[in-house]
Amino acid sequence: MITVHKLFKRFGMKTVLRGLDFEVQPGEFVALLGPNGAGKTTFMRILSSLSRPSLGTVSVAGYRLPDQAAAVRARLGVVSHLPLLYGDLTAEENLRFFGRMYGVQDIEGRITEVLELIGLAERRRDLVRTFSRGMQQRLAIGRAVFHDPDVMLFDEPHTGLDQDASVMLDEVLRSVAAKGRTIVMTSHDLLRAEDLATRFDILSRGSIAASSTRKELGKNNLLTFYRDALAG
Repeated sequence: MITVHKLFKRFGMKTVLRGLDFEVQPGEFVALLGPNGAGKTTFMRILSSLSRPSLGTVSVAGYRLPDQAAAVRARLGVVSHLPLLYGDLTAEENLRFFGRMYGVQDIEGRITEVLELIGLAERRRDLVRTFSRGMQQRLAIGRAVFHDPDVMLFDEPHTGLDQDASVMLDEVLRSVAAKGRTIVMTSHDLLRAEDLATRFDILSRGSIAASSTRKELGKNNLLTFYRDALAG
């Protein structure tokens, strides 16, 4: 579902990603972990078609980036550090606009379903600019799942969420995973990642330092695996 080969990303004289190889099979839930500055957000922006690689090949859902970015975006759901919502539209208007853009069937029914899922049904007609940071993040999550995409990318999705909203997001992630969707999520919360993901990749100094499935971890916990990968 995702194939990345010898990916480099440079900003001027600084190389952030260094020959990164990465592959995700359909239905996998990969937690991409690593310290600040490892290149996680840069990598997610490339997978999201928001940034172009300097070198290397990237394909998502069978389409090549950046050449076939439009086809990739139609199959992606993305939650990033920025909500990327329209502040002067209501919650339901944001979802309606997005649904029309991607040809979602029964948009009105889907709006109600998603707003209930993310706990914003009572605020559906309020302008998004009146929402708190956490509420905007909830709506961004709703927008990402609205068109039931094949691949979902979550870059630190729990950022700005209170405890109730974090639990809601965990339920959304489990629901999406149960449908066989492919998920890549960056996170600094190892306990939450260990509970949710089926595979764990450690990004360090711009490349994958180690990778393990939940089964391969065995009796070792994720924290031990993470520390060993960064120390190696």
